[in-house]
Amino acid sequence: MPTDFRQPLPYSPSVETPAPDEAALFDELSETMLSISRKTYEDGGHALRSVHAKSHGLLVGRLEVLDDLSPELAQGLFARAENYPAVLRLSTTPGDMLPDSVSTPRGLAVKVLGVSGERMPGSEGEPTQDFVMANAPAFSAPDARSFLKTLKLLAATTDRAETAKKALSATLRAAERVVEAFGGESATLKTLGGHPETHILGETFYSQAPLRYGDYVAKLSAVPVSPELAALAGAPLSASGKPDALREAVVEFFREQGATWELRVQLRTDAERMPVEDASVPWPEELSPYRTVARLVVAPQTAWSKERAQAGDDRLSFSPWHGLAAHRPLGSIMRARRLAYQRSAAFRTGRNGLPHREPAAGYRLPG
Repeated sequence: MPTDFRQPLPYSPSVETPAPDEAALFDELSETMLSISRKTYEDGGHALRSVHAKSHGLLVGRLEVLDDLSPELAQGLFARAENYPAVLRLSTTPGDMLPDSVSTPRGLAVKVLGVSGERMPGSEGEPTQDFVMANAPAFSAPDARSFLKTLKLLAATTDRAETAKKALSATLRAAERVVEAFGGESATLKTLGGHPETHILGETFYSQAPLRYGDYVAKLSAVPVSPELAALAGAPLSASGKPDALREAVVEFFREQGATWELRVQLRTDAERMPVEDASVPWPEELSPYRTVARLVVAPQTAWSKERAQAGDDRLSFSPWHGLAAHRPLGSIMRARRLAYQRSAAFRTGRNGLPHREPAAGYRLPG
């Protein structure tokens, strides 16, 4: 890793350029997301997340902030060496409970507990910091307006024709393999069901869209580094005949062993090649490599159970807008998530009769 880094660009409110009609756009987007939840609730009688409804692991661990970070890295939550309790949720993107043979992108949500400091508006009094990540370095759409088109397609197919979705997923995976054989990659194919059938614990996860990093702007990643975890990178995992293959694999893994991820930060160093408003552009690592600021450490445990699902899926809400002002989400996609996630969580907790409350440092998942 190089030792001479470009000077990171400072954060200021001017890094964002909101569109004049964003309020109406975000309202339409959040209503489209809610239509997914309404459909699954109508069919199943239980309210689910609008996206990332299916969990594959619900874990308790700790976030260990490294000591002696350089000044540009020692920002916000990472300003000093500290150990925090954390809750991790592994998931896949659809808003309905599909069998894992419908292979879609994966997500990792992290809730850090016992956090103090100036909060973002709307999260005052909450002792948490959330990071929401997915297993691609950039988002599938540049902004909220473009993402709304994909979301409408997903909403129109929610909880319909499961058998057809399995067949379509197999076709899309084959198409994605052809694209990758020629050195490419299609976020659209993966989003609609063409993600390769691999072990979820081998994935590297990314914030995809940027956030404030104290005095600077950054993207985050969570990289599997413990040997047993790193060995699963790209490891095939067939879901044929196993509707919960990913969950079963996660439970089996954590029954006997723990895991460590490194939380890494990519600081923004170039205004043109590292845009804030276009989340579909990967930031070039030759301009600013990801640098380790903390470790996520998880001990062996029961990684999923019905009791854990009721606590972690039904009662907990993960949003990049739960957190410190020093880590304010930035860009169109992030701004859209604020209202959409609020409404989704309110619908879910209201229908299920389980009021939402951000957990304190002593929180434990059952099981």
